Amino acid sequence: MVRRNLELLARGVQQRTLYQHAVWNHPPTAEYIRTVAEAGGSVRTVDEMFDRVIIVDRTVAFIPTSSDYPDEALEVRDPSIVWYLANVFEYAWARGTPVDPAVHRRPEIVVSEIEQSIIRFLVAGHTEEKIARGLGISRRTVAEYISRISRRLGSVSRAQLGYLIATKGLLSEAEGERSPASDPPRP
Repeated sequence: MVRRNLELLARGVQQRTLYQHAVWNHPPTAEYIRTVAEAGGSVRTVDEMFDRVIIVDRTVAFIPTSSDYPDEALEVRDPSIVWYLANVFEYAWARGTPVDPAVHRRPEIVVSEIEQSIIRFLVAGHTEEKIARGLGISRRTVAEYISRISRRLGSVSRAQLGYLIATKGLLSEAEGERSPASDPPRP
């Protein structure tokens, strides 16, 4: 896949790719991202991500058929659906953190965004397992983030953590534009 994408970029094809912030914890994917970015591809990462979509010239889109068939894709040519998918992508792209190929570590803002997402999910009452699935990271990583947030706030229990999140104003910052209660993590 790397070779194919590098050939396309060399021919002048513009490529914009979104990944979840969690890819910074996966060295092969992080290296792929750096390679594509160095070759002229644009890459951003976001805290939460929808499933894979490939849009070509805003005329055709490819979407997964189901999780049971990871190598299959549905070709979509309906202009209204392609337009909608492109708008969803543009919205996520605008929220994304640009990848600088010269930087070989995760940007600090990414940590902050992951913590914000975890706080939103915690406040909505989601378990560590559901949070992990929604953010594309391991349950253990979610637990580590929750532990760090708890230590930073001086919390010794989940109930106290919720109270401290609310009283320190983290709840309103983390809620942002939506609440995960209306947008549960993917199964």
